[in-house]
Amino acid sequence: MNSELKRVCVPGPVIVGGGPSGLAVAACLKEKGVPSLILEREDCLGSLWKLRSYDRLTLHIPKHLCELPNMAFPPEYPVFPTRRQFISYLDAYAECFSIMPRFGQEVKWAEYDSTMELWRVRTHDSEFLCRWLIVATGENAEPVLPEIAGLSTYQGRLLHTSSYANGAEFKGEKVLVVGCGNSGMEISLDLCENGSQTSIVVRDKLHVLPKEMLGISTFGLSMSLLNWLPINLVDRFLLLCSWFILGDTQKVGITRPKIGPIEMKMTTGKTPILDVGTLAKIRSGEIKVLPAIYRFTTRGAEFVDGRVLEFDSIILATGYRSNVPSWLKEGEFFNSQDGYPNRPFPHGWKGKNGLYSVGFTKRGLLGASMDAQRVAEDIAQQWNSETKHMFFEL
Repeated sequence: MNSELKRVCVPGPVIVGGGPSGLAVAACLKEKGVPSLILEREDCLGSLWKLRSYDRLTLHIPKHLCELPNMAFPPEYPVFPTRRQFISYLDAYAECFSIMPRFGQEVKWAEYDSTMELWRVRTHDSEFLCRWLIVATGENAEPVLPEIAGLSTYQGRLLHTSSYANGAEFKGEKVLVVGCGNSGMEISLDLCENGSQTSIVVRDKLHVLPKEMLGISTFGLSMSLLNWLPINLVDRFLLLCSWFILGDTQKVGITRPKIGPIEMKMTTGKTPILDVGTLAKIRSGEIKVLPAIYRFTTRGAEFVDGRVLEFDSIILATGYRSNVPSWLKEGEFFNSQDGYPNRPFPHGWKGKNGLYSVGFTKRGLLGASMDAQRVAEDIAQQWNSETKHMFFEL
């Protein structure tokens, strides 16, 4: 081992990641009397929300379905808390449970040492030894850049949504948004409302649903109906309501998949778009829908229908990915390609040799909270006096 590295023996679990998932499992462990240590690569908690999210972002799911274990949102918060409100909630959560991560500790690699029967977790200046390792870096650890010909030749302003704050600085520009998930749709609306000539690439078939139906959040309504009805009937109901509220999306260049929105979410993890006003701007022509990009040019892009258009700025709303394969030296629990647990929800929270995951359920904060409670309960059952004192003998 490098003589400059400091070896740290951790009696409880090491948690990699100081976002909502890491905070949730740390709080659940503390409630059961198990100490833990969070390693966070940035200098703050909830870095995705604090450093890489746009100003107008709100939760797309009602707050009661996004609460972390053992702490509700303040009652005065709206149904869909804003970005700033959610950040305040995370800070208050960490303070409530006295969670103090080690910041600036990016994990370079982690590997199970069968001789010591411990995990070795290496950062730039330290090696942490622990009996349990909890991976909580989440589904959105690294921005995804598309593999489209000519991207490096484009000479205008190019950025990923992780670097986008608001549309004020794009006023008067021709802007292309590449990607039509919830972020792409919402950023397109933000650009349009700030005076940009906005276009959005819609390459795939997708479901667009109203954010609320019958005065209730669409997601909350769906979850309630699933308690009584099969998925196919719930999907039919959602699509019928969407048709009455939003009209035929195919008329504006958005084709729906054959599989229903809830079934698609549960089988593929792909979330339907919850409309916040973008569709009306598309219908009015203020936001233009374009097909897939064939290649980028020095001044814009050529599309698969043959059109070649120029843009002052291009914003890549192409999502994020897990970064687990880049640092976790383990080939069974996590998939080496996509960085998710190989076993699907609800069975993907526990591996071998004290390895766990939180926040890889494709079910948002609710799924992360469910994982956190399962992991904490499992580790607490193993936590005994022998384990507590084993490190003093190293």
